[in-house]
Amino acid sequence: LERLKKALAEREKTLRRYETALDLSRTANGALTGRQRLNFEQFVQAAYFNRILERANRQLSGMTDGRYALLRRETASDLRARFGLDIDVFDRYTGKIRDVKSLSGGESFKASLALALGLSDVVQSRSGGVRIETMFVDEGFGSLDDESRRQAIAALAGLAGGGRLIGIISHVSELREQIDRQVVVTRGMTGSTVRIVAGGRRAG
Repeated sequence: LERLKKALAEREKTLRRYETALDLSRTANGALTGRQRLNFEQFVQAAYFNRILERANRQLSGMTDGRYALLRRETASDLRARFGLDIDVFDRYTGKIRDVKSLSGGESFKASLALALGLSDVVQSRSGGVRIETMFVDEGFGSLDDESRRQAIAALAGLAGGGRLIGIISHVSELREQIDRQVVVTRGMTGSTVRIVAGGRRAG
């Protein structure tokens, strides 16, 4: 009888340890019933993503005259769905938060550019001496109006002034008036030609 009591007591201890381990496993894997599905990996990603958004919003504010700020969505519309890296946008003109997908083409480009710059800043600050000295932006400027294009160029020029090399790949002819150092590629019947424009002077 004593052996049976000891066995039952050990069984209870084992069950309690198992339930504790199971709860920890479910928490780490975002599998708790009735809770948001955010696993440990997504939790860590979300923490870094918040830092990226903080840096990105500094750039986005300058490109939108302070109108927009990007926010990480902290709730899911469906408890069965994974979440953690979805973005909403706060519109200071209306005082409302809305889905980032509601941004226009030009606004989406500026938000994407701001995120890329924010990611670059965070990588440099967290990677022990790693410095991203060169960045290329491929297209997107065609969706911007004149003022938005000026704001985006100003943001990139500010980075270039900080010692980075910023390259813009674009077919938008208006950019020629705003960028004085260019590599112009022209397609011809026998192939493409390249000429260098530096400070308003053409070489090659």
